[in-house]
Amino acid sequence: MNKKELKIPPHFKPEKAGEVWKVEYQEIAADAENWANEHNISPSSSDKFKVCLLAVDMQNTFCVPGYELFVAGRSGNGAVDDTKRLCEFIYRNLNVITEIIPTMDTHLSLQIFHSIFLVNDKGENPPPLSLISAEDVQKGVWKINENVCNNLGVDPIQAQSYLMLYTKELSKTGKYDLTIWPYHAMLGGLGHALVSPLEEAIFFHSIARYSQPNIQIKGNNPFTEHYSVFGPEIKEGINKEKIANKNTDLIEQLLKFDAIVVAGEAKSHCVAWSIEDLLNEILIRDKNLAQKVYLLEDCSSAVVVPGIIDYTDEADKAYLKFARAGMHMVKSAMPIKDWPGIKI
Repeated sequence: MNKKELKIPPHFKPEKAGEVWKVEYQEIAADAENWANEHNISPSSSDKFKVCLLAVDMQNTFCVPGYELFVAGRSGNGAVDDTKRLCEFIYRNLNVITEIIPTMDTHLSLQIFHSIFLVNDKGENPPPLSLISAEDVQKGVWKINENVCNNLGVDPIQAQSYLMLYTKELSKTGKYDLTIWPYHAMLGGLGHALVSPLEEAIFFHSIARYSQPNIQIKGNNPFTEHYSVFGPEIKEGINKEKIANKNTDLIEQLLKFDAIVVAGEAKSHCVAWSIEDLLNEILIRDKNLAQKVYLLEDCSSAVVVPGIIDYTDEADKAYLKFARAGMHMVKSAMPIKDWPGIKI
């Protein structure tokens, strides 16, 4: 198989990286088959050195300006630039990437991080981007909305106790305070879909390399935030009952690859917590496994809302920790075959 870096197919339009459109599957499939033949690209099943790309939450809701939670970064155009670079990375390394695992943040209206879930004494909901601390809950500033409890079939008193436990546990484990996010990545809505240029690139890779994308859905549990693809923020309730489970199957699948490449949005939240969980699993097994993880540092941006919140420093601090643990910081313009530790 030809392992040299490939050129970018002519159908890719980088100027459309921040737009939404209908992917012409039949045409792209024909182009992908012709491209594979022209460039002597073999099926992924023939790869001796197996490379996986974990593309975290590259969805319209995060990647398209004007959508609910566009990840602007400090540049103001973060996720658009990230999308462009990630698509180019996939096309140039089409013959090396064995499998792509896109994750999809997936939400419903009645969830603990949405405004409707909480009320104050006046019956008002917290505005988007509010941070709810354990102290707020203890003082009664915010409490569970009983109408939500009625719909979900939970006792309001127990639900309030759970909210207290939840916010305390977030603080104790060093996670962000409960954040009230704008309604986003709503299941069935346009924001939930993969951003069009990346959807197209993944489909092109799937056809050219006979490689089924392994799409991972996360985030639809009403009672917990779920930044990391490997598990939610809180897994147990007030009586130690299971709220949600860790995605152990995905962890096992990933660690079978020779190289794991990570990119996506947002660097400060879903990407950072996913890498953190992966690192913790690696440290349980063998710390040297961290050396098979490669972080595309120019294909992820932090959550920044000017004058309100800026998580850039937190994201950079997390990536420094990952690098010290043995993970590699790499740029998307460098071919995979030239990365340290790659044996292709």
